[in-house]
Amino acid sequence: MDWEKYKEKLPKTYSEKDIALVKRAFDFASEIHKDEKRESGEPYITHPIAVSLEIATELELGPYTIAAALLHDTYEADNTVLDTIRKKFGEEVSFLVKGLTKVDKIEYHGAERSAESVRKMFMAMAQDIRVIIIKLFDRLHNLETLHALPGEKRERIARETLEIYAPVADRLGMGKIRLKIEDAAFKYAHPKEYEWLVKETREKVSEREEYLKKKVIPLLKKELQKEKISIQDIHYRAKHYYSLWKKLLRNNMDWYTIYDLAAVRIVVNSLEDCYAVLGIIHKFWKPLPGRIKDYIALPKQNGYKSLHTTVFCIDKKITEFQIRTLQMHEEAEQGIAAHWAWEMAGKPREIRKMPHQKTAWIKQLREWHKQFNKNVSSEDFLKSLKIDFFKDRIFVLTPKGDVIDLPEGATVVDFAYHIHSDIGNSISAAKINNHIVPLSYEPASGDIVEIFIQKNKKPNSKMLDYAKTPVAKSHIKSALKRRNFLSKFSDKKTEKIKTELNIIVEERIGIIKDIGTILSLFRINVESFITKETDNKYASITIAFYPKNKEQVDKIITRLKNTKGVEEVSAKNKETKH
Repeated sequence: MDWEKYKEKLPKTYSEKDIALVKRAFDFASEIHKDEKRESGEPYITHPIAVSLEIATELELGPYTIAAALLHDTYEADNTVLDTIRKKFGEEVSFLVKGLTKVDKIEYHGAERSAESVRKMFMAMAQDIRVIIIKLFDRLHNLETLHALPGEKRERIARETLEIYAPVADRLGMGKIRLKIEDAAFKYAHPKEYEWLVKETREKVSEREEYLKKKVIPLLKKELQKEKISIQDIHYRAKHYYSLWKKLLRNNMDWYTIYDLAAVRIVVNSLEDCYAVLGIIHKFWKPLPGRIKDYIALPKQNGYKSLHTTVFCIDKKITEFQIRTLQMHEEAEQGIAAHWAWEMAGKPREIRKMPHQKTAWIKQLREWHKQFNKNVSSEDFLKSLKIDFFKDRIFVLTPKGDVIDLPEGATVVDFAYHIHSDIGNSISAAKINNHIVPLSYEPASGDIVEIFIQKNKKPNSKMLDYAKTPVAKSHIKSALKRRNFLSKFSDKKTEKIKTELNIIVEERIGIIKDIGTILSLFRINVESFITKETDNKYASITIAFYPKNKEQVDKIITRLKNTKGVEEVSAKNKETKH
């Protein structure tokens, strides 16, 4: 493609200065790649041109981003070129290009090189989200020519896409490109399953689309017009192959659980219209219990907003409807990229006011990256990345109603460390939905988690068994290492007797806090604090600690017995500590 044809596809909002910047990048990339070929045999320049144009037309991002997309492989082609890019295009473009460049082939090989490249990219992404936006479109175009690569490399790239890049797109709310790269990678990562699914769905999807097109949509349009609801768009969409495959796996390959093989999507003007449309649908067709989802009132963690309902539709066929405004639709398709604002050339790029869910994840990524030792291997980095960010998620609530996003299988200890390392280090007990639970308890989506802390408490080695996420384990190990280091300088050789208090309490709000306050008054360093529910309204609490003497134990027991809700207190000595 020559420059004139390329220029025609750029956003009409670009100034002459913006276009001049992109042209310099176009010419520079063309010169660097002039003698190179892709594995498919095409001129290499077709790749950066395709990637940059897709970003320009799909997202209409600014000229600095488009320039970086054009130049993203020039640094790999010539390691000396980055200084030239910095001089010709400035720090902003050179930073993006460097963040997108694979690591040196000599230093790393095969899977190790791939892992290190991902690590490098995430370091840059934590500073500028455009790095991953460009990389997602780069990966999509590479997947389209994956057939030209050797089988083993083809499968590795496809699996890496499904394990890393697709989840990133999902976390950023970029649904459109996520679905594209998932289906493109699915074909090579699981070829037999892909081929089977395509054959199985061809007839099913065709029948369902015909049903929606000829029966459901015409009737719905007519009724919405009667109610004077302005429709921006109404269409059906077929479920993508990889999403369908994952859902079938979750449901033991039962096709009768798939209600959204082809769903109706309704785009309206306002929030009020969304709920009005929902009411009209339910007036005509009975909804399935538990299948009405209000993602407008409670958006998904990636910022996704929409109303979903599944009903017994015409001819009693179970059908899913999705209702949203135009803005919600654009954000569901483009995610964080829909909020990226570009100003005039030469000014810093800025992010407009974005949904908290999207910016919070980027902030979380930055904090997570700080926890990692630079000496940790790239393979360990990737393993932790997959657990902390891309494993199936649960969404739990704080008592104030804030949504906390955790990997499936996380415990209340992981929750505490997610809030803050000091909270995790000081955790003494926890409640789920106002019931005392052990620290090993794994909350489920929708649970309200309340953490109780004890001042001056430090984590013990048992906490490592309770923690599941690498970040929580990292904090605990650091605290243990610090404690062991300080203990070496202790001159105290006094013998201490470990005491175990057994307390029977009536469940009430604040009981844990009251017990913790009493222990704090006596400057007690608790070794363990274990809660256990009984079959009645009472709970059992076992606290292990090293008191100064028996007199101190007696005073603590007296204070505890005078506490509201405490039914019984007993103490016994366990072992000697030197």
